[in-house]
Amino acid sequence: MVANPQMTDLQSLTAEHFTAETGITVNYTVLPENDMRAKADIEFKNQAGQYDVATLSNFEIPIWSQNGWLADLTEYSAADTSFNQADIFPAFTQSLSTDGKIYGEPFYGESSFLMYRTDVFEKAGVTLPDNPTWDEVAAAAEKVDGVEPGMKGICLRGLPGWGQLGGPLTTVINTFGGAWFDADWNALLDDPKTVEAVQFYTDLVKEHGEVSPSQAGFTECLNNFVQGKVAMWYDATSAAGSVESADSPVKGKVGYVQAPVKETKASGWLYTWAWAIQEAAKEKDAAWQFVSWASSQQYEELVGEELGWPRVPSGKRASTYSNPDYIAEAGAFSEPTLTALQSVDPANPGVQPRPTIGIQFVGIPEFTSLGDEVTASLSQVLAGSGTVEDALAAAQEAAQKVGDEYK
Repeated sequence: MVANPQMTDLQSLTAEHFTAETGITVNYTVLPENDMRAKADIEFKNQAGQYDVATLSNFEIPIWSQNGWLADLTEYSAADTSFNQADIFPAFTQSLSTDGKIYGEPFYGESSFLMYRTDVFEKAGVTLPDNPTWDEVAAAAEKVDGVEPGMKGICLRGLPGWGQLGGPLTTVINTFGGAWFDADWNALLDDPKTVEAVQFYTDLVKEHGEVSPSQAGFTECLNNFVQGKVAMWYDATSAAGSVESADSPVKGKVGYVQAPVKETKASGWLYTWAWAIQEAAKEKDAAWQFVSWASSQQYEELVGEELGWPRVPSGKRASTYSNPDYIAEAGAFSEPTLTALQSVDPANPGVQPRPTIGIQFVGIPEFTSLGDEVTASLSQVLAGSGTVEDALAAAQEAAQKVGDEYK
């Protein structure tokens, strides 16, 4: 599984609760996101059977299920009435299904929003609306940059990877009017709107962003934000649980507003880290028991009671947002999170039709390598090597080769 905070919380609770109750031992391999993706890809492609379960997303699961790499969970879910599939947000059940069959269950769901230090903004005399534009965010970043010693204006991911830099950057491209492809599979990476978006993102990071942006992914930006090194952070709504956890230095000092926009009404992404069982798994029944427990309402209550409600892996179940204990402690971000999840449109995330469903990714197998290649070039630009125009010119050629395969 990916080494995100919610997963490491799960690891710490497993033996005392799941194993004690079921007698099933869980052996975890916990890796950074890019490493985990690479390992899971090899494991599932080869149907090696070494791992029964992996954290996959709503990008991989529809593709891998069509390849026959994943176990069908539909009957497991239907027979396990305590799991309550109907409580899962329909958008996630749909995004983790193929031809009406369920192949993944969400551990947590997320969109994206902007987090900012309310105390720093007050000190600088700066305010943000609930639905800011990117121009307003850039102006705010300039004003809060340096308000406190060593503090930069904003953190935006720059680490290569379609799921790292590619995630937030693609939402900026969408709302600026650009795209990876149009509806006819013509690549649009050298389109003026796409170039404008990437140049904006790059300039904002270079001028008012974190130190060493080409090495900053989700985890690094989280650390920068909670350690007071940046005043704003645009990223996953799921990050708020760590930001507001009891041991966070910035707990109670953070405001949450919707993902910044330019030409669209909303621009947040839709994503879930979900559990999938390998078709070649040797312990499918035991694997389902683990998946059922890890994605259950009961597990959320366990986290809330033992670790604090802000750390609950939320964003996937309707019941979470009617739980008074959760709302009482996670109220600072629960409503903005729900608003973000309900505002996004995976079928229409920009200003023009798209060839696939997806906001911050293109739902084709080739996007893994294409997205990694393009973001690697753009990460070098953030590090000070090359220009946006040159990087996107090369990216356009690579993208069009992919697009031509689908025409």
